[in-house]
Amino acid sequence: MKLNFYKKHNSFVNFSVKEKDKKDKITKKIISLIENSDLGNFSSEHKKILSTVKNDLLYKSNESNNEIFNLKDNVIDEILTFEEKDILKYLVHRYRYEIFPIKKIIDDYPPYLQIEPSSICNYRCTFCFMTDKSLTDKKNGHMGQMKLELFKKIIDAAENRVEFISLASRGEPMACKEISKMLEYTVGKFLNLKINTNASLLNEENIHAILLGGVKTLVISADAADAESYKRLRVNGNLKKVLKNLELFNNIKEKNYSSSKIITRVSGVKVSDEQKFNDMEKLWGGLVDQVAFVNYNPWENSYEKETNNIIQPCSDLWRRMFIWWDGKVNPCDVDYKSKLSVSFFDDDIKSLWNSNGYKNLRAIHINKKRSHLKPCNACIVV
Repeated sequence: MKLNFYKKHNSFVNFSVKEKDKKDKITKKIISLIENSDLGNFSSEHKKILSTVKNDLLYKSNESNNEIFNLKDNVIDEILTFEEKDILKYLVHRYRYEIFPIKKIIDDYPPYLQIEPSSICNYRCTFCFMTDKSLTDKKNGHMGQMKLELFKKIIDAAENRVEFISLASRGEPMACKEISKMLEYTVGKFLNLKINTNASLLNEENIHAILLGGVKTLVISADAADAESYKRLRVNGNLKKVLKNLELFNNIKEKNYSSSKIITRVSGVKVSDEQKFNDMEKLWGGLVDQVAFVNYNPWENSYEKETNNIIQPCSDLWRRMFIWWDGKVNPCDVDYKSKLSVSFFDDDIKSLWNSNGYKNLRAIHINKKRSHLKPCNACIVV
């Protein structure tokens, strides 16, 4: 599935949820909340965002405009998990995540923080940079696991400042020996905490940690509905084992955490027309809340591709910050060998997000000179 460019904003090719037709009801509730709530705890800038959200939802005629905020199915499902008092706060940060990168707006903190518990992965998926042996060769220094002490420092720096957190990046989070303690430390600290896993290493301990922790969405990465296709795409993977682990997760959830509002999603990378979404829904739909395909981003050999002619800035420079297992701060994960790293984490996310390193990268992209940077010159992300 070759693409001329890859849009990070709304990258779902297919997306299904168990319950549909909730949009009108949620839209009315949001508008009522914005109109009738005491917004005294919101800053003037965040009040402006809520006013824009209200206007965008009221006037739907321009929904095709990327700068117009609208409610996707995944966003609606997230809203339904919140108490009423947190919905408006969530919408402020969702707007920052979706619209700031399009309008090229920067404020004090990144809308999204991606933390890497482990760069080590037990899979070698055909479409992943883990197939690059210069990345996985231990002597090159890219492989490792984050220490709990560093993780806590990052969480402390992000709490009440960044509300959207993801525990994932180059490696498999469950490969981190201290992942359960990390999850325990996040409880009650963020509106939206997501963890991505191939689910092969799920066990009773880390399943309890996920369900006890602050995880809002558990994303299981799987791209096929039959064992042979799964094994071919997710090299070293075993579909039967993943299904068994997911069943264990559901059994533990039903028995011990029946009131949990965690959202579960199977999300696959669409790399071939042979992957049928109907088959994915049939296999996974009864095990999770959502099933999705995302577009394939050809990042598995970023540094070897020929330069392309894309001049549009990369949205990740305005959307998210990556912090690797060793504290290295990176602008994206297409640059999986950290050629563009801006610094190391220093307890202050604000100074990093507004650092000269980030400013220089954004200026180069804004001035249509991304071809001067590697791997930006061959990357298709916009």
